[in-house]
Amino acid sequence: MKRFHVHVSVDDLAKSARFYSALFGAPPSVEKSDYAKWMLDDPRINFAISKRGTTSGVDHLGFQVDSEDELLALKAQQKAADLSMLDSGATSCCYANSEKHWLADPQGIAWEMYRTMSAAQTYGKDTTNGAIASIPVAEELGAPAASCSPRTSTAQSACC
Repeated sequence: MKRFHVHVSVDDLAKSARFYSALFGAPPSVEKSDYAKWMLDDPRINFAISKRGTTSGVDHLGFQVDSEDELLALKAQQKAADLSMLDSGATSCCYANSEKHWLADPQGIAWEMYRTMSAAQTYGKDTTNGAIASIPVAEELGAPAASCSPRTSTAQSACC
């Protein structure tokens, strides 16, 4: 079953965590000094916030799936539709070990398709300016850059 994923870059993690905990009526299921995540069943969403982006706002969207078969089915569906994608394979990011691929919509918003296999002890790789290094920029995904996209450099591996 798919779970919708939203990742938002925030200026004040503690203040945002309090707000989203009140909004969702639940504390984060994962809480670190630079990251928080809610795995909700109603609505079925993986909602994450972090202080990892260079600007505040929606960082990327995606679908988290439960099995390798579901991920392969998404990939086949997207290939059949001739969507340009970046296959990152197995990677570690957002305190999780995952397998994933990325797409970009016509506005350049990054979409992450992934399944999580296990927890990781670290967030993942950063660029020298503190931005997430592993979210591909729109140009890498065959789409124009989004005007609000904080990603301006080439990605090394997929994250998040």
